[in-house]
Amino acid sequence: MIPGFENPLYQIHEMQHASMTPLHMMAEAGKALYRNPLLPFSYTNAGRQAAAASELLERLTRSYGKPQFGITETQVNGRKVAVEQKTLDVRPFCRLLHFQRDTRAESPKLLIVAPMSGHHATLLRGTVEALLPFADVYITDWIDAREVPVFAGKFDLEDYITYVIDFARMLGPNLHMMAVCQPSVPVFAAAAIMNAAKDPLSPASITLIGGPIDTREAPTKVNVSAKEHPGVWFEARLITRVPLNYPGFMRRVYPGFVQLMSFISMNIDRHIDSHLKFFQHLVEGDGESADTHTKFYDEYLSVVDLPAEFYLQTLDVVFQRHLLPKGEMTYKDRIVDPKAITKTAMLCLEGELDDISGVGQTRAAMNITKGLSASRKKYHMEPNVGHYGIFNGRKFRSNVVPIIVDFMKEHGK
Repeated sequence: MIPGFENPLYQIHEMQHASMTPLHMMAEAGKALYRNPLLPFSYTNAGRQAAAASELLERLTRSYGKPQFGITETQVNGRKVAVEQKTLDVRPFCRLLHFQRDTRAESPKLLIVAPMSGHHATLLRGTVEALLPFADVYITDWIDAREVPVFAGKFDLEDYITYVIDFARMLGPNLHMMAVCQPSVPVFAAAAIMNAAKDPLSPASITLIGGPIDTREAPTKVNVSAKEHPGVWFEARLITRVPLNYPGFMRRVYPGFVQLMSFISMNIDRHIDSHLKFFQHLVEGDGESADTHTKFYDEYLSVVDLPAEFYLQTLDVVFQRHLLPKGEMTYKDRIVDPKAITKTAMLCLEGELDDISGVGQTRAAMNITKGLSASRKKYHMEPNVGHYGIFNGRKFRSNVVPIIVDFMKEHGK
């Protein structure tokens, strides 16, 4: 075995993808052929089925690149205003983005901390769009680890917390922060650290959405599988090195395609059914339904690699030893004390049907912040929504966003 490639997982994946290239090209050609308006066969049911099959095969064998946010306008106080995406800061593993609105309307300043869990920050496009009418929105755009050269150094959970603290200080006073899923722990930790230091730039509020504050509460399949084996087992089987054809060559990573397969396997029947319906929509000419499918899967199938040290430390601290709720988590050799949060208000949001972060895991933050008055804490569970429904979709826009906006206004300085 070549030194440095102890686990050839990434190399096997790359070879498999390369082997699918001829099939992908054939599917692309078939899609173009069977949709050619000059071909009489394209107007028959068999022709539509052949075109649909070709498109489905082309999508299944495609390599999905990073999507764009593409947000160019929003509504503020009933008026359409332009939105310009700006990059405020660039670090080895993250870009801080600002969705600058062309308005003088006073709005809460909100930093959305996107998860580093295998998908791009654009997975929160709907979250950003829903909050833009009411807030001045910033977001962490985490960089794919395979694009980060080895000489840029490591990135672990402590580095993640440092980035959050630095961004909070950069954005200044009266900042509200929102964590979607995995970053609930580092955002909570950052707030505790800043409150303990009596930092005048401590966030005015934090909103934790479907996050693993204490995964001992209502453990899901994700939580159970994380405790089935010790960390060394995961390291040996899931950690690999970036191949030669990427800037991050030789960096140890937890590949995004592995995370994607684990998520798909949790609901394999649902994904199969979705693709069968997509095929039928194409045959029937139901473009609107087909477009809904493609938009979702263009995002869902576009994945990023995680730095190995971040993945393994998160696995250990959050999912195996539960150090934060136990009051044993450390940051730069100092205890992260939940009771230190006395200034920053906190909103916890959960979805009743969440199968990734079970009900109670985020609410646990309410119990461990004993130094925070009840008037500065709020909890809401949205009925009949799963993990993604608590931060995206119709119910998020109509039911959850007003709660977030009112909370920020109530606890703004």
